[in-house]
Amino acid sequence: MKGTKVAVVGSGISGAVCASSLARNGLSVTLFESARGPGGRMSQRRENVEDGKELLFDHGAPFFTANNTEVLSLVHEWESKGLAAIWKEKFGSFDRTSNKFVDLEQEGLISKRYLGIPGMNSVCRALCREPGVESKFGTSVGRLEWLEDQNLWSLIGLDGQNLGQFKGVVATDKNIVSPRFTSVTGKPLPLDLKLFPELAVKLNDIPVRPCFALMIAFAEPLTSIPFKGFSIKNSEVLSWAHCDSSKPGRSTSSERWVLHSTMEYAQRIIAQTGLQKLSDATLTKVAEELFQELQSLGLNISQPFFKKAHRWGSAFPATSIAREEKCLWDGNKRFAICGDFCVSPDVEGAIVSGLAAASKLSEVFSCL
Repeated sequence: MKGTKVAVVGSGISGAVCASSLARNGLSVTLFESARGPGGRMSQRRENVEDGKELLFDHGAPFFTANNTEVLSLVHEWESKGLAAIWKEKFGSFDRTSNKFVDLEQEGLISKRYLGIPGMNSVCRALCREPGVESKFGTSVGRLEWLEDQNLWSLIGLDGQNLGQFKGVVATDKNIVSPRFTSVTGKPLPLDLKLFPELAVKLNDIPVRPCFALMIAFAEPLTSIPFKGFSIKNSEVLSWAHCDSSKPGRSTSSERWVLHSTMEYAQRIIAQTGLQKLSDATLTKVAEELFQELQSLGLNISQPFFKKAHRWGSAFPATSIAREEKCLWDGNKRFAICGDFCVSPDVEGAIVSGLAAASKLSEVFSCL
C-alpha cells in the first residue's frame, strides 16, 4: 500500500482531514483545489481598506462544535499544536419581536465552541501541508475519467491538462459530483454519474441553503451589544451575528463583525439575479440592506468604516444523503464521496465524513 497514489478533490475540512488521514496510512495523496487556498466555508477572507490596513474575516463558519469521539480526538490534537482553541465569549439570542436578548448560558444552551487559530482555515492549511500530502491550489478538475483497461482514474484540468493518474479518488466538492451546480458553472459535470447508477440517485439533487455574509469593521467597540455572538429570531433578513475580533489569536486593532442573512432573504435575491456572478452594485445593495436590518434592532450601532457582502450560494447543505454510511463509496472503482452533505450540515459532520472516506480507501488498499 505504501506510496499508492490517490487524489482528493477539494480542500475544505472534509477533504483536508481525509487527505491527512490517507497520508498517515501510507498513501501518496495529491489534493486539488480550485481556490487559491484551503478551507471551503472555513476559509478566511482578506480585505484591504484605503489606508492600507488589512482586515481578516471568518466569513463562513464562525466556529464549530465537537461531540463525536474521533472528532474530539482530532480537535485535541489540533489544540496541542496551537491550531485550535475554545472561544470562551458569552453568546445570546435576540428576539426581533420583543427587542430583547436572552443569555444562552443561563438558558443552559451551551457547548464548547472551537476555532481555528489564527483563522478558521488554519486547521485545513496545516492538514494540507502534512507529510505525504501534495496540495495543488488554483487547480480545477474539469474531468474525472475511469480507465477500465488500466483500472485507474485519470484527472484532467479545465484547460485539458493531464493532472495525473490515480489508484483511487475522493471527491469532496459538490460541484464535481452534483448536477445541481452545473447551472452555476455552465460547464458539463466533471464526473460521469453513469459510472455509479446507485450513487447517482442520491447525488442528483443536493439541496442547499444559500446565504449572504456581511463583513463590517468599526473603529470603536460596539458597547451596546452585551454578547460577542448572537442569533436573531423573527427577522426576515438576518439569522446571526458574531464579533470576529473577539476570537483568540485575532487582531484587535478594529472591531470586526460577520453577519449572515436568512436563507429566505438569500433566495429572494437569487430569484432576482440568478446564480451567476453578482455585480458590485447588487452586493453593495445587499450589504446596505443587511446593515440596515442590524441598525433596526435598536442596538445603537455606529457607522462602520468597512462594509462588504459575500454570497454563499452552495456552501451550506440542507440535507444529509449518507447519514448511516457517512460517505458514498464504490469499492470496485475505489471512489469515495464525502462532505457535510453526507452526514450533517456542519463542520463536525464534514470531518466525520472525511474520516469515513479515508477509512474506506485505506482499507481497500491494505487488502491489495
